[in-house]
Amino acid sequence: MYGAVVLFVFMCSTATTYADHHQPCHSPNMTGWMSVLSLKGGVRALGAFTYDSMGKKLRFRSNESYPVNTSLGLDLLIFFEEGIFYEIDSKNQSCEKKKLQMFLHPLDIPDDAKFLSTMNIGSASIEGEGLKVNVWTGSIPHMKGDYSMSFTMGCLPLTALYFTETTSLIFSNIEIELEIKDPDLLVVPPFCHGQPVEDTPEGTVNSFLNEFM
Repeated sequence: MYGAVVLFVFMCSTATTYADHHQPCHSPNMTGWMSVLSLKGGVRALGAFTYDSMGKKLRFRSNESYPVNTSLGLDLLIFFEEGIFYEIDSKNQSCEKKKLQMFLHPLDIPDDAKFLSTMNIGSASIEGEGLKVNVWTGSIPHMKGDYSMSFTMGCLPLTALYFTETTSLIFSNIEIELEIKDPDLLVVPPFCHGQPVEDTPEGTVNSFLNEFM
């Protein structure tokens, strides 16, 4: 896994196909599975996601109905437009409501991302054995890091790599369907209603990415 990531990063860093006219696309509504791996070793999380591209809402639930041991059990409901998110504990009927400081996430290309290149995963010469993707890069000022994201030509997110001073993560998406299969997942649970926004300790950056650090 580590070798494949290093190869991918090397290919991105040495690509020569640049085009200023490329503008970041924006992902459609989606349901699928997301895995999060640390390049230091180990699966950080694996779970289902539901993404509302128009409403800019994301639900991610890890360690549910999947036979794998991971180090994190998360249930996150994020409202990017409102700048808040909920950490939900359905078992105990409780939640924490927090302010969102950083809006970067692996399911959509940031507006200020830079187009790096168009690449073929697999083989471009064998029918049915290749996939053309666009690669986008950018910086993460809050974390003193950088990212690289690959999307299909139809703007479906495949992988996102985040490199910071303290850690490096790779997000991968599979089994993507172009629909919101359960809209109720994007609704705040009744036991979270009226929950006050918690104070953010000085120096803390709340974001989707930070939940996996």
